[in-house]
Amino acid sequence: MNSSRPQGVRAAVRPSLRQEVSEAIKSYILDNHLKPGDPLPSEAELCATLGASRSSIREAVKTLAVLDIVEVRRGHGTYVGRLSLSALVEGLAFRGLLSPRDDFRILSELVEVRELIERGMAARIMAALGPEDLDALDVLVDEMDRRGAHDDRGFAECDRAFHERLMRPLENELVSQLSLAFWDVYAIVAPQLGGISEEAEAGTIADHRAIVRAARQGDVEGFVHALSGHYAPVRRRLAEAQAYEGRGAEAEAGRTA
Repeated sequence: MNSSRPQGVRAAVRPSLRQEVSEAIKSYILDNHLKPGDPLPSEAELCATLGASRSSIREAVKTLAVLDIVEVRRGHGTYVGRLSLSALVEGLAFRGLLSPRDDFRILSELVEVRELIERGMAARIMAALGPEDLDALDVLVDEMDRRGAHDDRGFAECDRAFHERLMRPLENELVSQLSLAFWDVYAIVAPQLGGISEEAEAGTIADHRAIVRAARQGDVEGFVHALSGHYAPVRRRLAEAQAYEGRGAEAEAGRTA
């Protein structure tokens, strides 16, 4: 290799090679109809099959592992990953840490998406919920009520568990992960929104009870109405937080002008 080649050229070439080998591994997974959890060939076998060097295979595997396309199990080998949204969730959460103002916007968008999913799938959710699911949801609402205003974190955890249990019978991993993405980002933003009032807390509990009641009765319209009532105060708190941040930014700009 010509050692006089500029560093910038090497930096431009290496990512391209890594991407090429990454695409080759993805094509191998698809062509061989591998599923999440299935083992990939050994590093040596991949080198021979794809015509790539060991270093290129290793770099490509690292890239794909970050995206959860493959999973490296130490001492066991490389497997097809769960293909989850973990990379998206981590990116959103980190972006929120870098810029809290953006985090309010990100969370607002996630709330909107999650509400649209739950409302749009209302009939399917209700059809999938069995008696044991409804009983479990009632238990979670009772736990929310028990924790009350003295335990904001526990209250939020029960809320998260409620919506996770609500979506679980659908057996749609993508929908479940999108729903959980909301909570992962919310955990970062919540302290900046301030504590929830007792009135808002009581309203949240009532909305959750209404969701379960409508599901038991097969009342799709009531189910959707209860969901809308549940999300309304969340949207309002986020809108107030965004407006407050906006006024603060304008004031800061005025002082530095």
